[in-house]
Amino acid sequence: MTKGKSPIIETRGLKVHFPITAGVIRDRVVARVKALDGVDLVMDPGKIVGLVGESGSGKTTLAKTLLLLEKPTQGNVFFEGKDLQKLKKDELKAYRLKIQAVFQDPFASLSPRLKIRNIIGEPLEAAGWVDKETSKSKIAESIRMVGLDAGLLNVFPHELSGGQRQRVAIARAISTEAEIIILDEPTSALDVSVRLQIVQLLMELQKKLGLSYLLIGHDLAVVAHMSDEIAVMYLGKIIEYGETREILEKSGHPYTQALISASLPSHPREKKERTVLSGEIANPLDVPEGCRFHPRCVHKKPICCEQEPLFRPTAENHQVACHFDFP
Repeated sequence: MTKGKSPIIETRGLKVHFPITAGVIRDRVVARVKALDGVDLVMDPGKIVGLVGESGSGKTTLAKTLLLLEKPTQGNVFFEGKDLQKLKKDELKAYRLKIQAVFQDPFASLSPRLKIRNIIGEPLEAAGWVDKETSKSKIAESIRMVGLDAGLLNVFPHELSGGQRQRVAIARAISTEAEIIILDEPTSALDVSVRLQIVQLLMELQKKLGLSYLLIGHDLAVVAHMSDEIAVMYLGKIIEYGETREILEKSGHPYTQALISASLPSHPREKKERTVLSGEIANPLDVPEGCRFHPRCVHKKPICCEQEPLFRPTAENHQVACHFDFP
């Protein structure tokens, strides 16, 4: 895929395969879990890219790979045109500051032993990026930007509500002057009453700071509300990619259409034809031949079982990996 002239993040043919070993000393590889199996993704600066798909599609593995928590088996990740595998130690440290994450469960992602002040300043201290006074200033500025009182800097996470804890997680992410933030279902563990507040905060920060978000989720309605572009993942690959409106109105892949039909209608009186998928996503240990979605596809033809479809453009800034047209 090609999106923009100067992407902030780009992956090319990215694969992450986890070996399954056997033997007395576990020295024999008997199979491989293909968590990512050739992912091409481009993120432009200042954009929000939504990444959707069922559990087991590879979304979290992609996020971990971008965060340098997993190593690619094959393929490359580029940051501002530079291959991460070729960066020097100091350059990798700088990259880790530029890419941060906000996770699904704000309680699990915050250390219960640290005060909020130390939690927000933790990435600054780990990087040795700023002196003590500058760190204090960054911490105070970050908590102010997420709408929390500075008096909360001296409390522990258990003393805060779920929404406050997620605001702390966001403050920690922006404290390093990050350029990219990976949002792993950042509102799904929160009460309904505070979800909209967190979404609004994230949108405000994105515009104010010029951030790029990779928004991971399984609820297409929530992702579509925030995202400029949407990438649909299925069994380790991106199978459709395009501008949000194009995806919602002219989706070209049967799987994307099923996700859309499962999302809530925009108005209670709106009538939608619901597409129900049969079966479950295949085991990444045994990826189907041809199109990996074909065992669940009601439109499958013989070619779908034999030949894997390549990406093809259906419109400007919209590509789909399917043998047929499904307007």
